[in-house]
Amino acid sequence: MSKTFKAVALCLVTSFLFGLSFIFIKMCVTEISLFTMLAWRNIIALVAMTVCILLGVLKVNLKGKDIKPLLLLSLFQPIFYYILEALGVKLTTASESGIIIACIPIMTMIFSIVFLKDKPTKLQVLFMILTVSGAVIVAGIGGLQTSSNILGYFILILAVCSDAAYSITSQKLKDFNSAEKTYAMCISGTVVFTACALVENGFKGTLTEFVTLPFTNMGFLACVMYLAIGCNIIAFLCSNYAISVIGATRRAAFAAVSTVITVVAGVFYLHEPFSLIQGIATAMILIGATGVNFAVRKDPGESENAGECEKLESNN
Repeated sequence: MSKTFKAVALCLVTSFLFGLSFIFIKMCVTEISLFTMLAWRNIIALVAMTVCILLGVLKVNLKGKDIKPLLLLSLFQPIFYYILEALGVKLTTASESGIIIACIPIMTMIFSIVFLKDKPTKLQVLFMILTVSGAVIVAGIGGLQTSSNILGYFILILAVCSDAAYSITSQKLKDFNSAEKTYAMCISGTVVFTACALVENGFKGTLTEFVTLPFTNMGFLACVMYLAIGCNIIAFLCSNYAISVIGATRRAAFAAVSTVITVVAGVFYLHEPFSLIQGIATAMILIGATGVNFAVRKDPGESENAGECEKLESNN
């Protein structure tokens, strides 16, 4: 299996896991505060990943390395992105937030041009527009309700920029393998979100409930286990590896596929309707994501990043 094919397959795995995550998040935050969910999500992910490292399943060796770039990566994702996305969604309508978040692939392409001098082909630009257009249609399919909240729009745009910055930073960090990047993200997320949850629950007088929640609420435990293991560990491991092989722009094109997974999951799990327009938009997303990944001048995963990929394969 070529590195490029493997990276594309892992992008699909990432999209599938993140696509289903919205259902589990919805199940959690209906009764549990956002910071409580994020804290336990990252705590469980950190514990699980530490066990994997101790057992030799994952290789992490940060000795003698400058970890400041990893801190920057962690600031963009998950810290800034999760907080900004939550605030933006709270201040705007679901359709508005979905449409703005759907622009992540375009923003990633722009960031790649500016910061990595990675100029896409004309066909890639056209396919990316097709992908984002499909995601925007899916996000606004229920009718565009406007909040006219300028602050909410601005915060969501910052969230989009944060995710794009994460992809660019991950691509540039060639001295770290995917496990090291993901482990740093788990540690940073645990520290920040646990601190926020402790402050929040301290003010509410619910510290005991926060500490015992996963042991007293099996439904919550099941949800955060999926989010921690499936998303924080497996999905981000796949994402960081894929970025190192095919680059930020081509990986970002698959972000819209998560929208397709979310829609399909909603149809089968939540019994939501599926219209002809949604079907057309889904086809646009899939065709666009495929086109972005094949309308390239050369395969960056097997040239400039080949050395890192070999290191990743040996370590992971």
